[in-house]
Amino acid sequence: MSADTPYVSSEVRDGIAVVTLCRPEKRNAISLAMWRKLAVTFRELDARSDVRVVILTGSGGHFCAGADISEFDEVRADAGSAQRYDAIAEQATMTIKQWRGPTIAAISGFAVGGGCGLALACDFRLADHTAKIGITAARLGIVYSLLDTGLLYRQVGLAAAKRILFGGEHLPVDEAVRIGLVDFPVADDVQAAGMQFAAKLVSNAPLTSAGSKQILDALAEGSSEEKRAEIDQLIADAYQSADYKEGRAAFAQKRRAQFRGI
Repeated sequence: MSADTPYVSSEVRDGIAVVTLCRPEKRNAISLAMWRKLAVTFRELDARSDVRVVILTGSGGHFCAGADISEFDEVRADAGSAQRYDAIAEQATMTIKQWRGPTIAAISGFAVGGGCGLALACDFRLADHTAKIGITAARLGIVYSLLDTGLLYRQVGLAAAKRILFGGEHLPVDEAVRIGLVDFPVADDVQAAGMQFAAKLVSNAPLTSAGSKQILDALAEGSSEEKRAEIDQLIADAYQSADYKEGRAAFAQKRRAQFRGI
């Protein structure tokens, strides 16, 4: 890997894209270039009709140790540069959060700070016994953004969010599961488990996944009434789709439906 490579790779197989943070020598700490690359990668995957589920993971036994603090003196030294940095990071987070279909974070090792934020931007979080998850902003004097704090609060609730942000500790996987920060604990290979889970999702109707995701996010954000017309239209579009016809035909013929997302 060359020095100017932004340490993010993607691979697509059988409708599943695996996006990997590839900076194991720094436990996949995210540089500014990596934030930009993540946004580009997820936008490119969103434009591909052959991709229905995305798995986000890390190489070398770690998910992501957070933002690369070693470059902060250059890219996040004061309020002005921090605002520019945060805007780029938030754009990447939102691109993951708003990806049209199911997204899965496959976590081993550290998933802290910005790494925890990336996991929270995904729809599901799988973690093995090595996982250490948390947000260490209290150790750096950083106040987390409204977006990242909101994702945490939505996932774990007020009391647990305060514990995580005030305490700055790394939670083991059993505790992360207990408070809802992790959805599924995995005994062995978390990336293999992620692929197995994704395979179950990828065979179902992508229009259902995409529509349900939009509605659930609107409900969680309190914007469902504001988006009522948009929601009604996506429901109507599903009823008019070729996939709905295929689903009815497959049910009548007692076979597995072959959905195409149209």
